[in-house]
Amino acid sequence: MSELSNKRFRKFKSIRRGYYSLLLIATLYLLSFGLEFLANNKPIFIRYQGQYYFPTFKYFPATTFGGADSAEPDYRVLQAQFRAAGDGNIVIMPLLPYSPTESLRDLPGTPPHRPSWEHLLGTDDRGRDVFVRLLYGFRISMGFGLKVTFFSLILGVFVGALQGYYGGKFDLTVQRLIEIWSTIPTLYLIIIISSIFEPSYFWLVVILTAFGWMGITYYMRGEVLREKSKDYVQAAKALGATDLSIIFRQILPNSLIPIITLIPFMLVGDIFALTSLDFLGFGLPAPTPSWGELMGQGMGNIYSYWLSLSPIGALFFTLLLVTFIGEAAREAFDPKSLNSLIHN
Repeated sequence: MSELSNKRFRKFKSIRRGYYSLLLIATLYLLSFGLEFLANNKPIFIRYQGQYYFPTFKYFPATTFGGADSAEPDYRVLQAQFRAAGDGNIVIMPLLPYSPTESLRDLPGTPPHRPSWEHLLGTDDRGRDVFVRLLYGFRISMGFGLKVTFFSLILGVFVGALQGYYGGKFDLTVQRLIEIWSTIPTLYLIIIISSIFEPSYFWLVVILTAFGWMGITYYMRGEVLREKSKDYVQAAKALGATDLSIIFRQILPNSLIPIITLIPFMLVGDIFALTSLDFLGFGLPAPTPSWGELMGQGMGNIYSYWLSLSPIGALFFTLLLVTFIGEAAREAFDPKSLNSLIHN
């Protein structure tokens, strides 16, 4: 890594609001991969008659633990039975012993239920724990946003680099195609596809990627147009380097700095897009944990304030952190600050 790049990263680190936001959201996302050990209706492990079982990773029928049914047992009930028997058998449940898709049938009254000590943010209109669904919704939203941002970035950088390098009729033709493609209404296309295929995580990633890469091409095209006239590119041509080698091994590493500043804002847009589609009913299929779906429930249950406030708060907090990261990245990697970095 060059000295200038080191200075840029040091400057980003010095912008504490953005740097600590990055640390916090990266930590939360990494920890979310272990949610099954924090919020799940399956035990972390079971000790039964001297044997150890891990239901999180493998299905066990009730007969395994002395039951009469071949179906999977209710592990919360099994835990209570083991405690009452006092014969040394143990069921260790997660801190939040509820699944994000589980409708709880042992609660008084009809759902949604108000927040309580057992259900910190209450339950939704199907009796599912709202806090657990928020946690899993965070993992899904972040993963979805990162995938769409990554694939959009790859496609946009590739097309934009080719446009900037070859220019001429190729550039003009691709530019006109991009303009035509960008006029297609994304929401209508999603509605059409939803009527043909069952909505899925895969199709949403594909559709939003298909319409999310075009903005990157403008930035990449301009950077490559500026870089291709420099001496090092001419030297690479004189040495017989191929066009693709020049584009992706010579020009690209020197053109990505402005693109880096766009990534957090692309992520914000993709997370918000998924939430909006879920809210409208064209997003992830039920019963996938979703912030937008919870907001939709809040609209239908206006007196159950926790159904609206909880996902709105989670979405606001997540987007705020990512925006702080984007602002810090823009300040640290902005080409306008190049002179001050060089002389520091």
